[in-house]
Amino acid sequence: MCYTAESGTLAALKYAKYRGDEGIVRKLEAELKQLSILDDPRFHVSGFAHPRLLVFTNLQPYTPQAYWWGLIPAWTKNAAEAKKFWNNTLNARGETIFEKPSFRAAAKQKRCLIYLDAFYEHHHHNKQTYPFRIALKSGEPMALAGLWEEWVDRESGEIIHSTTIVTTHGNALMQKIHNNPKADGPRMPVILPREKQNDWLAPCETENDQKALIELMQPFPQELLEAHSVAKLLGKEAIANVKAVEEEVNYPELQGLLNEQ
Repeated sequence: MCYTAESGTLAALKYAKYRGDEGIVRKLEAELKQLSILDDPRFHVSGFAHPRLLVFTNLQPYTPQAYWWGLIPAWTKNAAEAKKFWNNTLNARGETIFEKPSFRAAAKQKRCLIYLDAFYEHHHHNKQTYPFRIALKSGEPMALAGLWEEWVDRESGEIIHSTTIVTTHGNALMQKIHNNPKADGPRMPVILPREKQNDWLAPCETENDQKALIELMQPFPQELLEAHSVAKLLGKEAIANVKAVEEEVNYPELQGLLNEQ
C-alpha cells in the first residue's frame, strides 16, 4: 500500500504545461500561492498524519485543490466516526471501489488525479523494514488515480474535502520491494500515463464507462520506474522531512535485491 509520499508544487505547473495552455499555467501559479500548505517542501509525509495532498478533480480538472489524505464518506455521521475512517481509507483497492460502501459513490462521481513526485514503500527482511523511494525515470511527477469526497460536519457546519489513493496489484518491481507478510500480496498506486489521465476523470454513467475505468487500474510498467533504498523513515532512526531523504542508502543485507529475477 502507499502510506508515505513526496509532493511538490512543481507538479501542478507541469500538469498544466502538458495541456499546452500558457493561460492555465499562469492561473495555476497564482492559485498555488493561495495554497499555503504547499509552501514548505514535502520530501516525505506519512498518510497517518493526514496531510493535505495536491489534487485535480473531475469537476475542476485544471484547478489545484488541497484535500486531506484519508477519505471521509459523505454519509459519515459525526466527527468521531470520521476519525475512525481516516486511517482505514488512505488507500482504496481498485478491485473493490465500486462495491465498498466507503468508496462506491466517489468511484462513480468523484474521481481525481493526485500528483506526487515519488512514493515510499517498505521492504521486510529479517524482522527489519527498509524504505525504498519509487519515482518515474523521466523525473516527471506521477499522476495517481484517486477518489475524493465532500463531508459536512453536522455539528460545526464545516465542509471537509478528503481523498484516497487507488491501488492495484504490484508490478515485478513492487513484488521485490513490497513483501509485507501481513499483506495479501504486493500492491502499488495506480499510476496513470499522460494519455490516460483524462479518461480517469471522464463521466461514469453507464456500465461500459465503469468497465473502462476498471481497465485503467493496471500495474504501471516497471521499466518506466526507478527505485532505491533510503534512510530509515520509521522509529528512532527516522530521518526528518529534509531533501536528504531522497538520497540512496545502501544496506549490505539487501544487496542485489532489485536485480533478482
